[in-house]
Amino acid sequence: MSKKYTIAIVGRPNVGKSTLFNRIVGVRKAIVDDLSGVTRDRLYEKAEWNGVKFSVIDTGGISSSDDVFVNEIKEQAELAIAEADAIIFVVDGHNGITQDDQLVAKVLYQSQHPIYLAVNHLDNIEQHDLIFDFYALGLGDPYPISAVHGIGVGDMLDSIIKDFKENEDTNASDSDDEDQIRIAIIGRPNVGKSSIFNALIKQNRSIISNIEGTTRDAIDAQFVDDQGRVFTITDTAGIRKSGKIIESTEKYSVLRAQMAIESADVILVVIDASTGIQEQDKHIAGLATEEGRAVIIVVNKWDAVEKDNYSMQQFTDSIREEFKFLDYAPIMFVSAKSSQRIDKIPDMVVAVDNNHKMRIQSSILNQTILDAIAVHPTPTRNGKRLRVYYATEVAVAPPTFAIFVNDPKLMHFSYQRYLENQIRENFDFAGTPIRLRIRARK
Repeated sequence: MSKKYTIAIVGRPNVGKSTLFNRIVGVRKAIVDDLSGVTRDRLYEKAEWNGVKFSVIDTGGISSSDDVFVNEIKEQAELAIAEADAIIFVVDGHNGITQDDQLVAKVLYQSQHPIYLAVNHLDNIEQHDLIFDFYALGLGDPYPISAVHGIGVGDMLDSIIKDFKENEDTNASDSDDEDQIRIAIIGRPNVGKSSIFNALIKQNRSIISNIEGTTRDAIDAQFVDDQGRVFTITDTAGIRKSGKIIESTEKYSVLRAQMAIESADVILVVIDASTGIQEQDKHIAGLATEEGRAVIIVVNKWDAVEKDNYSMQQFTDSIREEFKFLDYAPIMFVSAKSSQRIDKIPDMVVAVDNNHKMRIQSSILNQTILDAIAVHPTPTRNGKRLRVYYATEVAVAPPTFAIFVNDPKLMHFSYQRYLENQIRENFDFAGTPIRLRIRARK
């Protein structure tokens, strides 16, 4: 898995950071307003340039004013800077270097990451001479850009991506961790994520408390199981409903949890057996499925539940009913407190990771599709029948299949679901989503 890169956009208020953010990610995600300080929270979005995928963080403006939010915004920006692999420092080309620009530069001097100085609001080449004043900041060659019109933004992104690729080539030999399986533990606050984390690594790395939000940051550790298999595991902060997330540090924690999901191979979605399934559990699990990660549902605190011979099956039925979009995910009942069945987690992780990266021979896959069509013929629409010509696996993690047909519009979603179920019945894809891409044969 190649490294996931992150770019943070920083600067004083009202220099066009959010406009640049929207330009890079290609959607109007950040609020743009002429009023200073509109962006108070970091926004986080994925983007792609020249075939390289990365994440972009939009931050609030760092200022020396007496605004009540200034310290919080400065703290969030510093956290984003610490998280980023590259930093775009945005200044206003028409205002010269201001006191707040110097304040931002002072913060950036402490960063070890490359900094790209974007001189914004330069809408034509005649204004490019204005960049020379900004050499005084000591941050290298400025990039003249117009975030509104997109002028110069591509040239700056070319430089950033070129540096990413060169850095990746330089570190290509450092690939010892590529054989490791990356695990991320996610869930609501206080469901026992840290307890599971500590039980797996056999250390007390994460603080355990009954107080919600004890884990503020994503914590990484490496462990080796009894069979000598190496895992990297991340304990993430509990994700609460967005309306309940108030503190800037907690917002940062949620960002880190989202990034941990992107980087992981297998996600452990932890549910608290003592409180039952909550709506937020389904939202959190959805974050993993959106990224196409392999998923294991881990029901923790099973020792705290009064149960009989039917309790486990009843709880399983409830999960299957509530998590219909995760009907392929295995369910494990554990107790981190008593270490009950914790030692079974690595075996399950390896199994679903193998399924997540499984390749199916095209001839075998096509025979499965033909058998499925023989049992349940393809649908017709307006007298025209769907014809399936060929299927092949085009990607793994998650397994992705291209099915070539005469007309994709004839593929009803229910029949596509039927084909997916037939593939699952013939191949062990437990724990992993699979994706079908319906293509017209050319």
